[in-house]
Amino acid sequence: MPERLRRTPLHALHAELGARFTPFAGYEMPVQYKDGLRAEHLHTRAAAGLFDVSHMGQVRVTGPNLQVALERALPIDFDDWSAGRQRYTLLCNERGGIEDDLMVTRLADEVRLVVNASTKEKDVALLQRLCPSLGFEPLDRALIALQGPRAERSLAALAPEVAELAFMTVGTFSIAGAECFVSRSGYTGEDGYEISVPVEDAERLARALLAAPEVKPVGLGARDTLRLEAGLHLYGQDMDANVTVLEASLGWAVARSRRAGGKKQGGFPGAQVYLRQTREGVDHRLVGLVGEEAVPVRHGAQVVTADDAEAGLVTSGTVSPSTGKAIMLASLRSQYAADTKLAAVVRGTPRPVRIAKLPFVPKRYKPAAG
Repeated sequence: MPERLRRTPLHALHAELGARFTPFAGYEMPVQYKDGLRAEHLHTRAAAGLFDVSHMGQVRVTGPNLQVALERALPIDFDDWSAGRQRYTLLCNERGGIEDDLMVTRLADEVRLVVNASTKEKDVALLQRLCPSLGFEPLDRALIALQGPRAERSLAALAPEVAELAFMTVGTFSIAGAECFVSRSGYTGEDGYEISVPVEDAERLARALLAAPEVKPVGLGARDTLRLEAGLHLYGQDMDANVTVLEASLGWAVARSRRAGGKKQGGFPGAQVYLRQTREGVDHRLVGLVGEEAVPVRHGAQVVTADDAEAGLVTSGTVSPSTGKAIMLASLRSQYAADTKLAAVVRGTPRPVRIAKLPFVPKRYKPAAG
């Protein structure tokens, strides 16, 4: 008998708003609303979209020598990282593969993690093994993302202080009567916020945000097309436990001091593989591709050369609502240059594609703190 899907604290509100639901990571999640994916996508780029991301895992980490212990598990460096700031990092295995990607926030006496929904139990168990002296407490809180060029105005109408946050910084604010932990970050390439809120206050907060005319609800469908336009990876699709940091083109996520020649070189799971591939290179790497035709190329499509040689596989693909072009992330053989003639095979038909710089659509984050 299939396992019963879990629901987020905002499920009833989604149903009231006319959401169409889909199973995702063990949850029944809204994939789109009445206006449809394209309208939701373009509204987020033009104004502000509200996303329910309560399926994600939120974890509080505490314990002795907290930062030193976590540096044994993650390729980060707390020495150049003040309290109240957030960073993106990777949880790797000893083979160098990526077990998850996550957001890490340093606070005065604890660390907060946001991990992917499909891996949250596994992540906590793995981190506990790597850092046995630390406590990992999953938090029973909802998580709401407000994204788009009018996100600041919408949220600041309820809590003016949020406007002072810079990109990848955090703060605690009272919003619509709820005590919220807010980060200025997101998964769309737009300016915006992620708001951690007590479960019992989540619907009231969401309704207060949706009362603004510039805010509309947005489902998982547009969340995926928005992140792909921004060149952002999806765990389990663009990377997984068998894909290394450099194969995923995520070397920038390793702190400079943990790279070759750094003062804290290596010292995290899979570091030897990472350092070896830094010296020797990788056979495949994740790149952006743009199609010459507005035909969607989906995950798993083969990429071939002009003489029909195997060149790689598409990991994510769609037709960009912003540009009207087919866009893709693909694991491509490293030997191919930007001008190589390539094609993605769609239902047996080769569709011309070219290597493109990421992101496909410019990111518009709030300037980072100095």
